[in-house]
Amino acid sequence: MIFFNIIFLSVLIDQLVKFFIVKYIKPFYTFPIIPNIFHLTYVENRGAAFSILQEKQLFLIVVTLIFTIFLIYYLINIPTTNHSLWFKISLSLIVGGAIGNLIDRIRLGYVIDFFDVRIINFAIFNTADVFVVIGTILLVLILFFGNVENYL
Repeated sequence: MIFFNIIFLSVLIDQLVKFFIVKYIKPFYTFPIIPNIFHLTYVENRGAAFSILQEKQLFLIVVTLIFTIFLIYYLINIPTTNHSLWFKISLSLIVGGAIGNLIDRIRLGYVIDFFDVRIINFAIFNTADVFVVIGTILLVLILFFGNVENYL
């Protein structure tokens, strides 16, 4: 199933990028790609998005596990049609991102974040977050506008 390949690749990319961030960026804390605009900055996030729910790792692990199991069950049991293909791709990206951050929470007790967009003073985030956001944007487009294939 293509959906499990998307999930696997999302998790693999996320974990590989985080491995290299720990190896090459953590010792320096931050590395400017475009000074004062975009940096790679090593941060240990012990909360959720925007650092909310700090030190609530068990709660975040349980919620993520329930959410992920539900979505995987849905991906397995709902038949794939032309209309549901992009819907399931969006869910696969969300699941892949969720699992990527879940691995960090279970293994490390925190999530490794590193994309630091300083020009707009945005929260530091990671590749798993990017997959979740792309999947969510795709899901919203599908829900509001219908089949994405009409627009590609």
